[in-house]
Amino acid sequence: MSIATLAIPRAFIWRRLHSLMGLWLVLFLIEHLLTNSQAALWLGENGQGFVDMVNTIHNLPYLEVIEVTLLGVPFLIHMIWGVKYLLTSKFNTSRSDGSTPHLPLGRNRAYTWQRITSWILLIGIILHVAKFRFIDYPTKVHAGDQTYYLIDLSRDEGLPTVANRLDVKLYDSETVGNERGKLADNLFEALEKQKISPGHVIASTHEFGTASLLAVRNTFKNPIYIGLYTIFVLAACFHACNGFWTFLITWGWVLKMAAQKAWVIVSIVFMAIMLFLGLAAVWGTYWLNLRS
Repeated sequence: MSIATLAIPRAFIWRRLHSLMGLWLVLFLIEHLLTNSQAALWLGENGQGFVDMVNTIHNLPYLEVIEVTLLGVPFLIHMIWGVKYLLTSKFNTSRSDGSTPHLPLGRNRAYTWQRITSWILLIGIILHVAKFRFIDYPTKVHAGDQTYYLIDLSRDEGLPTVANRLDVKLYDSETVGNERGKLADNLFEALEKQKISPGHVIASTHEFGTASLLAVRNTFKNPIYIGLYTIFVLAACFHACNGFWTFLITWGWVLKMAAQKAWVIVSIVFMAIMLFLGLAAVWGTYWLNLRS
């Protein structure tokens, strides 16, 4: 038997790598939803669980390397190969004239929704990263032996109360002018560069996690973002849990039909838990816990 005959097909290897990267991203999603839910579920608290977890992650050594290797690369591999599947896959759950198969079965519907949610996630992840990693990412300022994190927020009636609860200082254009000579030079210059818009303030805090919490609160007080992130969370949780079930089949861990049906139930329960955590963060961070 020749070496060429024994060679593993390249498509087989990439499919397994795509599946493996998907499992890793499911684990990341669990951590992400657990962290975000802590901004909402502990009613009456100040999101300290969220702040502590975000601070822990932010203070990891070589964070940029970790983000690229453990998140960026897996996302890139899974997305590139996923797009290939999207462009070559064919749905068979829609009614047809008989020229194409029509199989409205449970697993076929799951296959169709897996592809639909792939498009939602492809767009949603790019926009989500752009918003929270770049647009709404806190500005870091060193002033003497102090470190400050600045974040631009839109005003609302409860923000001063929340800022007081979180030990955060709020600055508008007038306040910055009045603080000239009282603030450290670097902090004053950074506040001036922010170009505070009417109806906005700059929040200043010593903790990156607190600044991130305020950015999340600022996002989820907007009904449009709530609607978009609700769709995003629904798509992510279905895609992750259906992908997890597929992973078990792909890697040969669950082969018997009875076992596959049992793991469908497990995946649905798992999805319900993840949905609760994700939607709690979207709907509860501002409207239940940190409105005022």
